[in-house]
Amino acid sequence: MNGYAIPVIVEFPLRGEWMAPNTPGKRIPSHGTDLLGERYAFDFVKVDPSRKGKPFYRASPLRYLLYGVPLHETYGWGEGVYAPCDGEIVAAEDGRRERARVHPVSDLFVALKNAYTFHPDQKGIDAVAGNYIVMKCRENVFAGFAHLKTGSVAVTAGQCVIRGQKLGEVGHSGNSTAPHLHFQLMDSSDLRTAKGIPCAFERYERFRGGEWKAVRQGIPSDQDRIRFQEVSTKRERFDSVASKRTRGDG
Repeated sequence: MNGYAIPVIVEFPLRGEWMAPNTPGKRIPSHGTDLLGERYAFDFVKVDPSRKGKPFYRASPLRYLLYGVPLHETYGWGEGVYAPCDGEIVAAEDGRRERARVHPVSDLFVALKNAYTFHPDQKGIDAVAGNYIVMKCRENVFAGFAHLKTGSVAVTAGQCVIRGQKLGEVGHSGNSTAPHLHFQLMDSSDLRTAKGIPCAFERYERFRGGEWKAVRQGIPSDQDRIRFQEVSTKRERFDSVASKRTRGDG
């Protein structure tokens, strides 16, 4: 585990309500592989929890299966992605086109094709990750954000960012079967050789028993409805900074 016996704590990188169908809270490796630093990676998808099957789109299931759904009719596409800590941008790749519609057959075909032909060079990584960002959180800890919306990447390599700063938007580029954010921590900025680092989120809320309840330093499961929790008072901000310093995160 590269010296990390416990998860590294960072801020949740999204706002609003999400679910994580792929999460180390369900299985490890969360994506079935250790390649590209994905061992402890998360996929966050915005869904409608009130509908059967919790779909990520506004259309009917039949329309989705037969014709697909335009990106603007999905819930997560275009939602903001935020820095989970202070850090420096190491890589920021944009310009890879998204497919105009989300369709289960065509998206799966693209994912299988990229997996079959994958080569760990820059072109191979871009095809899988789509538009992506890598940022350095601290020594030997890097955060990766993949499948971002085309044209949304708001940072450049070498730029210093602060916690909570908008980095880009959720998209459908690369190996994506629904607009979502792929998020991971890893021990290197080089995705070809990086090893995953376990990660937990400093604070968020989980819907349980008909109400939202606060979670501290948690790892969401694949069944959890979760949302970002604001640090609302000066005292809470002080406690958060003090906890961070105690852990040696900053």
